Amino acid sequence: MRYLIFSDVHGNLPALEEVLSKEKNVFGYINLGDVVNYGPWSNECIQLIDSLQNCKNLKGNHEEYFESGHCNIGNPLVEKFFTYSFKKFNNVNIIKEYHHKLSFNNFFLSHNLNSSKKYFFKDTEVDISHNTMIGHSHQQYLRVINDKYTLLNPGSIGQNRKNINIANYVIWEVEKNDFHLKELAFDIDYVIDEMKSRGYPSECIKYYENKNRA
Repeated sequence: MRYLIFSDVHGNLPALEEVLSKEKNVFGYINLGDVVNYGPWSNECIQLIDSLQNCKNLKGNHEEYFESGHCNIGNPLVEKFFTYSFKKFNNVNIIKEYHHKLSFNNFFLSHNLNSSKKYFFKDTEVDISHNTMIGHSHQQYLRVINDKYTLLNPGSIGQNRKNINIANYVIWEVEKNDFHLKELAFDIDYVIDEMKSRGYPSECIKYYENKNRA
């Protein structure tokens, strides 16, 4: 039984479609949150994920912003993305059904540890007491904590912090408890062109244009 584990799509429909097209032979899906904001397809990404069979959906901080209608976090660029994206969003009813946390097959699932906004990277000191899957940091890793517990982050499908045109995700072979960390290139220029055609603020477009590429 294989699961596709992903996180932080951030409105990037082409990246999500590329991954789903490549990984068709799966039993189910684990979405660790932050499907919305930044990219121009928040609605379409939510609807596509909602159409997947056997998908466990976790709520990220950006779903919380969209559900509440507020994003006053002191980051002008993030707030600018939110202001533009939220006014066109019409799937709040779907993200309200996302879970803050779940337990599945001896793993604790949430968007981040302890409802924190802190980023946990592959070298961040952390103490956990159970096997855990998180997103949020946009960095892919598989760690063993205290020589006992697994900490998995599939990375970001839609907004890789290292190379913006690479989607990261994980395939989990449940019976073997094997995790395969994956990456897939997609056309980021198509995303940027769509942002321009939809009238995104120039600061938002430059954010994507100035990112490194593989």
